[in-house]
Amino acid sequence: MARTIAEKILSTKAQKEVSAGEIVEAEVDYVMVNDITAPAAFDEFEDLCTPLLEKKVVLIPDHYVPNKDVASAIQARKMRSFAKRHGIRNYFEIGSGGVCHQVMVEAGFVAPGRLIVGADSHTCSYGALGAFATGIGSTEAATVFARGLLWFKVPESMKFVVDGKLGKHVMGKDVILTIIGDIGVEGALYRSMEVQGSAVSSLSVSDRITISNMGIEAGAKACIVPPDEKVDEYLKGRVRGPYSKVVADPDASYVDTREYPAEDLVPVVAKPFLPSNVAPASEVGVEIDQAYLGSCTNGRIEDMRVAAAILKGRKVKEGVRLLVVPASKQVFDQASAEGLFKVFSDAGAFISGPTCGACLGGYMGVLAPGERCVSTTNRNFVGRMGHKDSEVYLASPAVVAASAVAGRIVDPSEVVG
Repeated sequence: MARTIAEKILSTKAQKEVSAGEIVEAEVDYVMVNDITAPAAFDEFEDLCTPLLEKKVVLIPDHYVPNKDVASAIQARKMRSFAKRHGIRNYFEIGSGGVCHQVMVEAGFVAPGRLIVGADSHTCSYGALGAFATGIGSTEAATVFARGLLWFKVPESMKFVVDGKLGKHVMGKDVILTIIGDIGVEGALYRSMEVQGSAVSSLSVSDRITISNMGIEAGAKACIVPPDEKVDEYLKGRVRGPYSKVVADPDASYVDTREYPAEDLVPVVAKPFLPSNVAPASEVGVEIDQAYLGSCTNGRIEDMRVAAAILKGRKVKEGVRLLVVPASKQVFDQASAEGLFKVFSDAGAFISGPTCGACLGGYMGVLAPGERCVSTTNRNFVGRMGHKDSEVYLASPAVVAASAVAGRIVDPSEVVG
């Protein structure tokens, strides 16, 4: 039987051939929780009174890092204490880790063919390396702590093909926003998205992570990019254990196939209040109060380089705040070593250590009533980054950097040609 990537990975982990629609119990390779979702998982696990499968568990505090108040400090302490009590080695303390999805990838937990779950909806990011990865609840995470197994309904799959050569300033963010703009926020509901084509193959692993990260914004269970030599190269020296690349059979069955000529894609923006409310950046033009570069969606070194190239020798528009937040300590250190922070600082940006704070409207960049932010994050619903009367526009690092200089949302070509 011809099978999709999702069907193949779940077949391997369930130790039997499975197809879309079946409910299976499958072995999980890793389960990740963060400082928001971990405490409930810990409570559920302790009630089970069973040993913990320590090697499968990854703990990464990131949402309120550093702690923003007493409540978040108590959550962080609970995470720290649980790790110590159970001897969990895969615990990434503040100053050594970063945003959970970036750390999972760069620390080598993610690889092709693996089944990874996380108590965070953007766990689907790991599909960029050919894994089946999906978000779960804290109670489910506790179950994996104890058993290493979880049930899944095998999803139907959709294929998205982007062939050709992408234009200047078009990034992975533009690819996935274009797709979401086409199918809508429920267009891939409980389906596995396979995003492929020559244009996708030309993208870096970083840009592919951006694509997979936002699969959940179309309702997807998983969002997978077929693994290739670029993934092998990225994993050299970092991957934990062996892996096997999984690709779909040529005659695998998809419920929908959509094609996008790469030459038709342009830098785009998702306007409030849905990631599907997409328009060309050149047509938006609204004035902004804040620009945000960072998050699990676009906080990698490649994103920092793109933004720095646009900002070099330029200044952030008076009245605009530019926040730069690398996604991990590794990205932070590399950006510093490459002199990118000097570029950002000279332009007038504020630079922070890794945190999710602003993305979820927690702290470190919260918006006041009536304020607008153009952001490299992944969600823009009402009140996402602050007051319910604020607005968030989702865009690529190139659009964010150019817009910070212009003081309004623009296509990067308007600033740098």
